[in-house]
Amino acid sequence: MITPTSSVVKRNGEVAPFDREKITVAIYKAAAAVGGHDRELTEQLSDEVIAALSATYSDDSPPTVEEVQDVVERVLIKAGHAKTAKAFIVYRHERAKMRSRLRARQVEYIPYRTVWQALDWAVSHECNTVEKFNALIREGRLPNLITEADRRYESMLEGAASAILERRDELRFIIVAGPSSSGKTTTTHKLGALLEAEGLHVIPLSLDNYFFDLELHPKDEFGDYDFETPEAMDLSLVNEHLAQLDRGSGIDMPIYDFRSGKRVEETNRFEPEPGSLILLDTLHGLYGGLTASVPDEHKFRLYLETISQLKTAGGRYARWTDIRLLRRMVRDHQYRAYSPEKTILHWHYVRRSELKHIIPNQAMADFQVNTALAYELPFLKQHLFSHLPDFLDKWRDDAKRLDGYIRARRIFDLLDSIEDVADDSLVPPTSLLREFIGGSAYEVH
Repeated sequence: MITPTSSVVKRNGEVAPFDREKITVAIYKAAAAVGGHDRELTEQLSDEVIAALSATYSDDSPPTVEEVQDVVERVLIKAGHAKTAKAFIVYRHERAKMRSRLRARQVEYIPYRTVWQALDWAVSHECNTVEKFNALIREGRLPNLITEADRRYESMLEGAASAILERRDELRFIIVAGPSSSGKTTTTHKLGALLEAEGLHVIPLSLDNYFFDLELHPKDEFGDYDFETPEAMDLSLVNEHLAQLDRGSGIDMPIYDFRSGKRVEETNRFEPEPGSLILLDTLHGLYGGLTASVPDEHKFRLYLETISQLKTAGGRYARWTDIRLLRRMVRDHQYRAYSPEKTILHWHYVRRSELKHIIPNQAMADFQVNTALAYELPFLKQHLFSHLPDFLDKWRDDAKRLDGYIRARRIFDLLDSIEDVADDSLVPPTSLLREFIGGSAYEVH
């Protein structure tokens, strides 16, 4: 296959590996927007784009993203696909406007220090590449890695506990926030135990119980609900109850049944003792509208993220979001009667909400904890790998499922590169991973 260059220049000036599949996906999406679903034709047009690029660019002079898109437009028009070309141009224009709005509205927050610490730890423990990690498994060193990784995570929690203790006289709420499947439940339990050991009385309160009934959320064409936004929760009631708790009063907390997707009629009386701290576990804990009724000085905000630094067999780092997707696929199947297929197809809602409501608010956190576990992939593989070939076959030629296909392909390749580990008894019940694969020493919801 002809390739014009091994790299491409991104809009920020960074040089990235050239990915032919992105061209194919872009053309296929544009064609699908005007009713075209011919995968073979899409591949042929991609070949024409590659040939055109190869005539102009090379490794010494790679194209920019904009130049690649210019070539795509020319090829589509020359080949007589005017409608597809127009759809591509419109999409490109809308994306440019979106990037402009984002630049004007916010500065991207990247936890560089945490990223560097994660990489340094992975290198020193010989698990920074798939090749090294697999060698570690084959040589019987996985149990020691599990111990070391769990200890690293717990030491970060000890740092968070120390920061909380410094403000113990003014705090009323501790908020454990972070994107989906970042490990908020286990972190909440462990952090509470650390603070209790220091003489602070801590009471967990899950805001998951404040979701509206699932049927009240909008559905897409496939019948899937978008319940990932802050507005999926009864924000008015949340703020009313938090204000009451901040004043020292008790509340009648709702109960949400995730299996039925409904709030039940019964409530739980939540009456914290005077002087106790309330520990909130919630996806959107950094979102301002969620806790607006509580003064900032009464809140300690802890942010979680799975910052993995594992380089894949293809030479790229495994995506943090893919690790959380794998966790959620297992957890939803275990605890929420939600199949792995539904979870991966729903993930675009998760990512859209994260990028809009969670990632931009990271800078609001008082402390950050990296919940990635260097050993988790082979255990997640046990639960998921057998499902993925079916998804790939089913979605390969379905334009409406292209997003799901791309994600499934990527996580299949990642898990396929990892050595099998048959015995999950190596994972202790106190491990954060048990929140997802089952067998946790803590109550999981």
